[in-house]
Amino acid sequence: MKVTYFGHWSYLELETIKDSSLSVQGKQWSDGQVLCEMSPRIAQIRLVSSHRVVYEPCDDSFALVDALLADQANLLQHRPKLCMELGCGSGYVITSLALILGKEGLFIATDINPHAVRVTQETLEAHGVHAELINTNIASGLEKRLAGLVDVIVVNPPYVPTPEDEVGREGIASAWAGGENGRAVIDKILPVADNLLSEKGWLYMVTLSENNPSEICLQMREKGYDSRILVQRLTDEESLQIIKFWRDVDSQSEAKEMATNKTVPSRVMETLRSQFPRMSFLGSNNSNSS
Repeated sequence: MKVTYFGHWSYLELETIKDSSLSVQGKQWSDGQVLCEMSPRIAQIRLVSSHRVVYEPCDDSFALVDALLADQANLLQHRPKLCMELGCGSGYVITSLALILGKEGLFIATDINPHAVRVTQETLEAHGVHAELINTNIASGLEKRLAGLVDVIVVNPPYVPTPEDEVGREGIASAWAGGENGRAVIDKILPVADNLLSEKGWLYMVTLSENNPSEICLQMREKGYDSRILVQRLTDEESLQIIKFWRDVDSQSEAKEMATNKTVPSRVMETLRSQFPRMSFLGSNNSNSS
């Protein structure tokens, strides 16, 4: 049996079908082979719903889902019980995550835009998967109930540098307007994610080079998280990084050291520099510690 992938759909190419336990539907080839269409690995664009004030899947959405696919083996082994998307938009990412995980576990998605909640519901239904959908800002009203319970969080935040007064406005611009350095919403999301994540929790986040992702990683390091870039993508307009964060014993020890000494250990800076060699860091006075 040979598995061949065409785009985002997987197909089985079988010379013969003799096993009656196989329930497949396919097309008979002239040479006797059968092409069998199986379930999609991720959400199909043709089945993603839309609305004029809802952000449609774009390069950043595709990069985030590619990162989840790249980490699929680890995700399956991780066996998350509760997964959550903060800012679900069209539903492309949360639907893809549910398909990648084989519909196992519980899924929650939030969005401040009520139209996005409806569009996500339609996208989920079109793919035969389910998630609890909540119209709220980030995770407002959920933080106490879900504190320490979420095993996977995915987020494609508003990261585009814009004037501060554009952040949170009504309309589709709120999906990308990130304020100064594109960090206005990201900096609100990080502590919320830290509160929601379980001890084995993972966070997958889209960042832009202008967001200073090395500084984001350092902030999460101070909370006891290690990090790794899963996908880097350079488009005509943006340089994107999809970063995975997870709680780490060594990082937690370093976090205590940083809190005590008020400085960043040189080994931490070296680790970050290895991931972000061309990006700016905090002032040198923070990187001279041992």
